[in-house]
Amino acid sequence: MKLTEKLGLGLLHRVDPETAHGLALKALCLGLAPTPGPVTSRRLRTDVAGLALPNPVGLAAGFDKNAQALKPLSQSGFGFVEVGAITPRAQVGNPRPRLFRLPQDQGVINRFGFNNEGMEAAARRLVKRPLDAIIGLNLGANKDSDDRADDFARVLAHCGAHLDFATVNVSSPNTEKLRDLQGPEALSALLKGVMEARNWLPNAIPIFLKIAPDLNDTELSEIADVAHQSGLSGIIATNTTLARDGLQSPESHQAGGLSGAPLFDKSTRVLAKLSDLTRGDIPLIGVGGIASAEQAYAKICAGASAVQLYSAMVYNGLSLAADIAHGLDALLARDGYDTVAQAVGTKTKDWL
Repeated sequence: MKLTEKLGLGLLHRVDPETAHGLALKALCLGLAPTPGPVTSRRLRTDVAGLALPNPVGLAAGFDKNAQALKPLSQSGFGFVEVGAITPRAQVGNPRPRLFRLPQDQGVINRFGFNNEGMEAAARRLVKRPLDAIIGLNLGANKDSDDRADDFARVLAHCGAHLDFATVNVSSPNTEKLRDLQGPEALSALLKGVMEARNWLPNAIPIFLKIAPDLNDTELSEIADVAHQSGLSGIIATNTTLARDGLQSPESHQAGGLSGAPLFDKSTRVLAKLSDLTRGDIPLIGVGGIASAEQAYAKICAGASAVQLYSAMVYNGLSLAADIAHGLDALLARDGYDTVAQAVGTKTKDWL
C-alpha cells in the first residue's frame, strides 16, 4: 500500500463507515484511487464456467451496489467484478447505522438490507460497461415482494443482456426469511425461473448461487444436489455469517452479517465440503476473510476455481486486489504449478 492510499484510508476511518464507503466510491470514479490496470500472467489466466479470467481474484458484490464504478473497478487489478445486489424496484434498505467496523477483529458487520436504486437504474449503467472486463450482477429480491423467487428472474431478464454472469443471492441475512429460499424445494423452483429467464437472453450467461456459511452438512448436501439438477454454472461460498465467536471489537454485538477475517476458517470449511460433495463437477468461488495472497491460495487449494474479496479493502485499500494477484502468481510458481487450475482442490481434505 502506497503512502497516499494509507493516508486516504486513515481519513476515511475518521468518518462513519457508510459515509466512508460512499466517499471511496466517489474517489474511485474521480480517478483518485489506485488503478494499475489488468493484472495477468500465463499462470493467472484461468477459465471458470466459460469465463476467461485474466486472474482469479474478483471483487465480491456489495462494494459497488449500483454499478456506478464499472470502468475504474475493471482497471483495479481484479480479474472479474460483481456488482449489486440489485432488486426489481429501488429500496432504501434498513435504517442507519447499518455498517460497522470491527478493527480489533479485522471484520465488518452490515445489515444494509439490499439498499439499491433498482434494476432500471442498474441497466442504464450496465449498457455503458467496459467491454474488456468480466462483469457480473448479484440478483436480489425486494423486501416487500409478493413473489421473491420471481424477483430474481425479473432482474436477470432486465439486465442480463449486459452481463457476463449473474449470481442468485438467497444468502443475505439482512432480508427477513430470504435464507429460507436455500431449502431444496424452494431453491429448485427459484432456479428454474432464473434459468428460464437466462435462456431468453442473447447469450446464455453463467448463473452462480451464493450460499450462507451457516448451513449444516445436510443442507450443504441438498444444495449440491440442487446445483447438479438445476444446471447451475457454479456456487459462491460464502456470504456473511450470523456467528459471533471470539470477537473482541466493541461493535461485535451489532445485528447483521459478519464478514472479514473472522469468516475465513468457517467459509473455507464450507467451501471444502462443497468441493467434496460436488466432486469437482461444479466450479466454486471462494469468498470470506481473504486479505492476502496466501489466503487466496488456501481457498484455491481447498477447492475454489476463483476467489472474491471485499471487506479486507476496508483495512488494506483497493490496491489489495493487485497485490493478491501478483502474490498468487508467485505462490503458484513456488509450488510448481503452471496454471491456477492445477492447484484447485489439492488440499481439500485438510479442511474436512
